[in-house]
Amino acid sequence: MTFKPQLKIPATYMRGGTSKGVFFNVTDLPLAAQTPGPARDKLLVRVIGSPDPYGKHTDGMGGATSSTSKTVLLSKSSQADHDVDYLFGQVAIDKPFIDWSGNCGNLTAAVGSFAISNGLIDPSRVVANGVTVVRIWQANIKKTIIAHVPMTDGEVQETGDFELDGVTFPAAEVQVEFMDPADGEGAMFPSGNVVDELDVPNIGKFTVTMINAGIPTIFLNAADIGYSGVELQDAINNDDTALARFETIRAYGALKMGLITDLEQAKVRQHTPKIAFVAPAADYVSASGKAIIASEIDLSVRALSMGKLHHAMMGTAAVAIGTAAAIPGTLVNLAAGGVERQSVVFGHPSGTLRVGAEAKMLQGSWRVTKAVMSRSARVLMEGKVRVPQD
Repeated sequence: MTFKPQLKIPATYMRGGTSKGVFFNVTDLPLAAQTPGPARDKLLVRVIGSPDPYGKHTDGMGGATSSTSKTVLLSKSSQADHDVDYLFGQVAIDKPFIDWSGNCGNLTAAVGSFAISNGLIDPSRVVANGVTVVRIWQANIKKTIIAHVPMTDGEVQETGDFELDGVTFPAAEVQVEFMDPADGEGAMFPSGNVVDELDVPNIGKFTVTMINAGIPTIFLNAADIGYSGVELQDAINNDDTALARFETIRAYGALKMGLITDLEQAKVRQHTPKIAFVAPAADYVSASGKAIIASEIDLSVRALSMGKLHHAMMGTAAVAIGTAAAIPGTLVNLAAGGVERQSVVFGHPSGTLRVGAEAKMLQGSWRVTKAVMSRSARVLMEGKVRVPQD
């Protein structure tokens, strides 16, 4: 039998924030994959190495975690007053599908630098030294994001001394602004309430905050589900019963938020909504051994992504945290002391993160104009990724 040779596709492997993924210029993809559909999905899933029943991604570019099983498609923007269109795909590890339902806030930090380095931005908008402002159209949720990319001698400045908990080495700081961050799938608070009761059959009734900001997120109180709020990954991810319970709560929350119409749909919508739990600030030791002091943070937050506790914090979930913290009465705001604030510092498994957000009450509804955080990004490898042809 004769087998076809592998495809060779230009690609860049990048870290953005506490995630990494494979970045493509859409025009470099095979013609059939340049538009949404089964051909595109099949190609990208194979690039990552899914589905992998061994959970290792040995035969692909993925890292077998939700933070490292990601793909990004970029193109010159189709939107007025924007520079680049950014489409994010979260690839399942053990299943043959890719979830297009939400953004990746961490990889957003790498979008601007890729766009500059790959000629997707009008040269007149790129400064030689200083900061280039990149206007990103986030195509998954139809929102604007502004990235401030440092430049030196006409090239993206990637090295620096900015430290980001969850990332081992320092790099250059990239400030990211999520404009009008309420998610594109409805009101910021789907029920109209900042807190609700979520009834999960055979598990219990929980007080929750369900918010569409950055990414649809369901917040619970850590104490209500038997946790302190300062758990690290092993305490959750080695407990199959706990993971199954979280997934069931997430599915019923997705139903109540109107993101799905049938519980079965949650099985193929793993990227959204996220589920997180909050607690008042407390001392703990992070995954790296760093001592986190209660007086230096406003609250503790733990979030799950693709069925596992995240090693740090998803960028989009950080937007949800900052937004909810700015709105009185949410579980996040209450865990942070219940006071008015325009920024919050929260503890996560790898350390701490500050995110700012400004909330206003307009015509009886809460609106957040933007959320801001700093991340870093750098190219890990560039060239061509090889993909077996069927």
